[in-house]
Amino acid sequence: GLEDDPSPININSTKSLVILDLSLNRFSSVPKSIFSLHGLMSIDLSKNSLEGPIPDYFGNISFLKVLDLRSNSLNSSIPNSLYSLYHLQFLSLGDNQLQGTISSAIGNLSSVTHLDLSHNDMLEGRLPTSLEYLSYLSLAQNKISGPIPSSIGELWSLKFFDVSKNQLNGQIPLSIGELSSLKFFDVSENQLNGTFPLCFGQLESLETLDFGYNLLEGVVLETHFSHLTRLTTLKASHNRLKFEPNSSWIPPFQCRIIELGHWNLGPKFPHWLKFQKNLSSLDISHVGISDVMPTWFLNLPTLFEYLNLSSNQLTGEISYLNVGDIVDLSSNSFTGPLPRVLSSLRFLFLSNNSFSGSLHQLICNPSLTGMITLYIDTNLLNGEIPDCWNHWDVLAYLNLGNNNLTGKIPLTLGQTNPSTLNLRNNRMFGELPSTMQNSTNLIMLDLSENHFNGSVPAWIGDKLSNLVVLSLRSNNFDGHIPHKICDLQFLQNLDLAHNNISGVIPKCFNNLSAMATTNKTNNELSTLYFINYPFYLSALLVLKGREDEYGHTLGLVTNLDLSVNSLTGEIPKEIGSLVGL
Repeated sequence: GLEDDPSPININSTKSLVILDLSLNRFSSVPKSIFSLHGLMSIDLSKNSLEGPIPDYFGNISFLKVLDLRSNSLNSSIPNSLYSLYHLQFLSLGDNQLQGTISSAIGNLSSVTHLDLSHNDMLEGRLPTSLEYLSYLSLAQNKISGPIPSSIGELWSLKFFDVSKNQLNGQIPLSIGELSSLKFFDVSENQLNGTFPLCFGQLESLETLDFGYNLLEGVVLETHFSHLTRLTTLKASHNRLKFEPNSSWIPPFQCRIIELGHWNLGPKFPHWLKFQKNLSSLDISHVGISDVMPTWFLNLPTLFEYLNLSSNQLTGEISYLNVGDIVDLSSNSFTGPLPRVLSSLRFLFLSNNSFSGSLHQLICNPSLTGMITLYIDTNLLNGEIPDCWNHWDVLAYLNLGNNNLTGKIPLTLGQTNPSTLNLRNNRMFGELPSTMQNSTNLIMLDLSENHFNGSVPAWIGDKLSNLVVLSLRSNNFDGHIPHKICDLQFLQNLDLAHNNISGVIPKCFNNLSAMATTNKTNNELSTLYFINYPFYLSALLVLKGREDEYGHTLGLVTNLDLSVNSLTGEIPKEIGSLVGL
């Protein structure tokens, strides 16, 4: 792409230039020569490397209709000179680092139909609603505050309205019902309160409706959706809303995405979902369903990409999951063997249920080559962990804790290279296989509350150099604490309590630099996020006899527990240097 060039654009040959498109290049500043082109009507400098303030000179190009500066690194406030471009119809300054307050003078841009100031993070001010020809308004991800003014109903051409991720409060005005052309409405992640207005049911053009993560409350009726025949996306999770349609209700829409997590939809499984033939993403987690999983739901003629039914009281067996990417059934009461899954599945959360039987069918399915996360902890699984992990090449997070698994850690499991491995509280035994030396990505290794034996391998300190959490608590390990453990520079949590370890505590423990500082800059645990989930990297920390299950706050915890062993000698004074403890 073009980069900054001191030679100006040849003005003489471009006097009559009307449209200038320099997008997708590597300019770090606006070429000054363009400000002499007074006949320009369109300037596109989007997706460059523009830095610093927006130049005032744009105000000199008085016939400008299109100005596109999105996706750069501009970091000033919006200059007042832009507000004098009375012919401007398209203004896009999104995806920069603009700051300051949006001036009320923006109302001077009376011809603007497309206004995008989104993803600047720091822009403040109120919603501009005096621009009567607006069809596209996006201010997402800023610090816009105050209520949505009822004058929004006067923007009769408005088709696209996105003010998500701001600090808006107050109620959604009833005048929204006047916006008959509205296709896209997103006010998610604000502090809007009051009820969900009935007038939304009149918006026949609406395709996307997102008011998730607000403070709305009350009862939602069938009437709220009465004319939404074109709706394809309904996102409204994390509000205090109750929805109890008639059992015979057939929705007027066919949605692709429905997210109603944390609503009150129970206690029966929502029968109206039976009529959604195009669903690819469904979240009805935490909605108070206590019901048997209906067979019709598992047989819907749709391929889910994302399915979240977690934290309900769903019962029954699941033979097959028709989900292509992400499924979360955790914290329910499902029973029976583990379900068969599609080979494309990447994230499987089945924690905290009553699944029973063997892991064999799931783990030894050779077509499951893309699984990144497997959480089946806190179930009733038994038997040995099968030795067929050869094809689990991209596995990053494995949690099989709190089951009834027996046998040794299989050699092929040692050859996978996850970031977290949790086998806590099973009935496993044997020595740690040397193949685990290959698991150099491990950040958390929790093998506590089993019957593992042998000495603590020196290669843990040598090869597993990224460890933040190492818990071998309540096993039958013997021998000495290897000095190599002291090489683990990121280690914050070392629990070797309740074993048969002998010898002295190594003086080199003061090398454990992550414990020796209160500033946890090397803490990788906080980065283990996926969609809206923290990966519950729970290490059971036993602090003064109190058992705490730490979730995503683990990065704040520093712990060293060597109690109930056969250690001899004095406590090294060097341990006093571990100020993070």
